[in-house]
Amino acid sequence: MTVDVLFPYYGDVDFMKQAVRSVLGQTNPDWRLIVVDDGYPDDSIPGWFESLNDERITYMRNEKNLGANGNYTKALTFVENELVTVMGADDVMLPNYIDWFIKAAEEHPEAKIFQPGCVVIDENNALSNTLVEKTKAFYRPNTSTELSGEDLAVSILRGDWLYFPSLGWRAETIVGLGFREGLNVVQDMALVLDVAMTGGSLYYDEAVAFMYRRHKASDSSWRALEGTRFDEERTYFETIAAEMQAKGWNKAAKVARLHFSSRMHAATLLPKAALAKKWTGVKNLANHLVK
Repeated sequence: MTVDVLFPYYGDVDFMKQAVRSVLGQTNPDWRLIVVDDGYPDDSIPGWFESLNDERITYMRNEKNLGANGNYTKALTFVENELVTVMGADDVMLPNYIDWFIKAAEEHPEAKIFQPGCVVIDENNALSNTLVEKTKAFYRPNTSTELSGEDLAVSILRGDWLYFPSLGWRAETIVGLGFREGLNVVQDMALVLDVAMTGGSLYYDEAVAFMYRRHKASDSSWRALEGTRFDEERTYFETIAAEMQAKGWNKAAKVARLHFSSRMHAATLLPKAALAKKWTGVKNLANHLVK
């Protein structure tokens, strides 16, 4: 069974090369890598991909920068097989990832999304265990399990313990639903919740198969310190709370309106923003605590 590895790219070239090499290093060779370069300003990149000389790799470069949401959506149009993963351009697949994904999909035919165990690394490839990781561990199930419906929604809304770039998907699910327009920070959580609302389930496996990178220079880290990411989060939580209320998922709607972990995330960033004299960020973060 071939796995389509979608690779929307814009960012550090060295991290990107490490990510691609990790796909090349899979013990199971049955994969396709589709790289959609969103116009990163480095003219050496196309030649590097050509030098790999691997027919399983397709590289293309956008003439116009589409942004995160647009580029992810474009990448979905190249899916050809039943299993798909949307890999981060600075993350690392462990050698067993493709094998793990195929096995999990075969053993859990009802599941639409698959989350392996993840190791978190920093920009220096060292193991990382930030407060975010500790929080994810707190909310994450303590054993391998399958979640669906309102139970899945509540679990993710309480604290998004998933690592989106590591997720495996049924193609019919991710292509059928797609990413909500206008979201660049929470588009991953929104897609998982859309799966929950349409009857799909998620299988979490403790088996470690992926390395997720968290570093200070990442787009999400910058947005967090500026406080801008929380504007999008708050708007989304209000929207999804209304949708879940209409569905009769009262508990999930209540958790969405409270968005406690999101507020606490903003609270932990306030001192950092103040020390960095990012006063607009301080204002945005403080605003998120009370709205």
